[in-house]
Amino acid sequence: MSNLSRTESYQYPAAHYGHLTDNQQQQLENFKQIIQKSGYYTPEAPDGSSEASHDDETLLRYLRARRFDPQGAFKQFKDTEDWRKEHNVDSLFNTIDAEEYERTRRLYPQWLGRRDKRGIPVFVFEVAPLNSKNISAYEKQLAKAKSTQPQTRTKDLRLFALYESLTRFVLPLCSAITRKHPETPISQSNNIVDISGVGLKQFWNLKAHMQDASTLATAHYPETLDRIFIIGAPAFFPTVWGWIKRWFDPMTVSKIFILSSSDVFPTLSQYIDADSIPKKYGGNLDFQWGSMPILEPEIDAAIQWEAPATQNGKNTFPIGPIRWEKGENGAIKAVAVGSENGKPRHRTIFTIPDPVNKKVDNRQQFPNTPIDEAELRLTTSGVHTQPLDTGDDANEDPEPPSPDTPSPADTPKPSSVSGIATPATAATSTTTNTTELPIRQGTSDTRFDQQDHTHASGQLADGTPHTAINDHGAGDKTVTMEPGTVGQAPKDVSVKPQEPPAPGYIDQAKQVAAQATSAVTATVGAAATTVTGLVGGNKAEEKVEEKVPEKSPQEKETEAIIDKTADPAIEDFLREKTATQNAGSS
Repeated sequence: MSNLSRTESYQYPAAHYGHLTDNQQQQLENFKQIIQKSGYYTPEAPDGSSEASHDDETLLRYLRARRFDPQGAFKQFKDTEDWRKEHNVDSLFNTIDAEEYERTRRLYPQWLGRRDKRGIPVFVFEVAPLNSKNISAYEKQLAKAKSTQPQTRTKDLRLFALYESLTRFVLPLCSAITRKHPETPISQSNNIVDISGVGLKQFWNLKAHMQDASTLATAHYPETLDRIFIIGAPAFFPTVWGWIKRWFDPMTVSKIFILSSSDVFPTLSQYIDADSIPKKYGGNLDFQWGSMPILEPEIDAAIQWEAPATQNGKNTFPIGPIRWEKGENGAIKAVAVGSENGKPRHRTIFTIPDPVNKKVDNRQQFPNTPIDEAELRLTTSGVHTQPLDTGDDANEDPEPPSPDTPSPADTPKPSSVSGIATPATAATSTTTNTTELPIRQGTSDTRFDQQDHTHASGQLADGTPHTAINDHGAGDKTVTMEPGTVGQAPKDVSVKPQEPPAPGYIDQAKQVAAQATSAVTATVGAAATTVTGLVGGNKAEEKVEEKVPEKSPQEKETEAIIDKTADPAIEDFLREKTATQNAGSS
């Protein structure tokens, strides 16, 4: 029987540095011993004369991603350290061309210069501007790039630099600014993902773009996501979501909030001050997509500028990578690195003379700040805002949704779209026939939540196995009972057909129709990938995929047709192909 243990909360600051349980602290020490013996970690000198090669909060990211299993964390940590060495990631961040870095920054989530109520940075990602024209122009420019490596795709190198900026500049900056828990470094980010006005055609074109970011974050930057707010979901999104959430474990799914238009500001304002929410989402911040960060007053007050850039009459950061260096008396300096016009740059942009995490004599000591009830309310799960399961259909692949490009009016609302619940309605509704998991305040209650959001949901109750009937259609049914595989992916219980005879003309025609229909399924998958591009942290992959698989002639032909087809006509094209397959199989 599988060990169905209770799940501890990893919501900041729980399970982060300064707020570890006794068991978590012991596993951190075990993890340090493992990576030190293997040569991947150097501890701090006993006299404090030198720092550890990796700070504790960085190590804890790998432990949280592996549920505090030191051996599992070691494998991912080792893979990442080997990957960094193979691709010269440290050198890349210090030498990349500033203009090339800026072009890439405009295609991915952008920091507002603001933090949430706990001090975690807030990023915004608008998908609509990433149309095929802009993506094509960016990819053509890659051929002229100055920052390249022979063994790595140029587009990947630029993506590496963006993630390095998050972990090496933005997160340390937020850690240096006044917040409630100065003893606990900031190691995660919040993301507002705006997918309003995006149709299936655009999702299709962004598939590879988002897969790169998703794979990289999952493999080498685990647990850098706190939560994600999806705004402007099109009408077909509830159907697509049934696919999406099966790609993650329950912990990751609980971080995703799907908001209707009427609940955007009420929900965001629970976590983020109104002055740090962009105006288009109901707040007071005049932020435009593509802008440099607009620093919040607390950050600006802590900074002593030396060579800032300006934006709308206010100081901000220059383009390109920025790293931290030590100053005098515990101060830290933000230094612009990379290159400009083919020449390396090393220019101090600003100094923070008195960071809250200031070290004196290489020592830093803070009393642990207790977690109060107000913070516990901010750890609510995002599942209450997600489309609900629809019974048996939850275990089946959804039908391809309509590919119409949605307008803002198409955004589903709780009153008109079945299955969407908001934080307010979820708390008051008495008709929703679902089981709510408790707010994660340390441990779950007695229900075994490992089975939730998996193929085993509903098959186990209080540890008692039940049989599951799998209907494969056409009267083909199988009965399975898998008490030992809770939380794993569904097993393939289908019977492999015998090798068919050589196809005739009619069969060949059916195959062509089926290949065209596969484009519909791939399009739905691409919509799912747009969401996963920002969620990376709880499932470790073996290695980042560096090679792009060659597309089949049929895929290339379908892409060409989709790219040349206007949005109003694409639905007819896909429906015609689907109808052809249905007619051929009848």
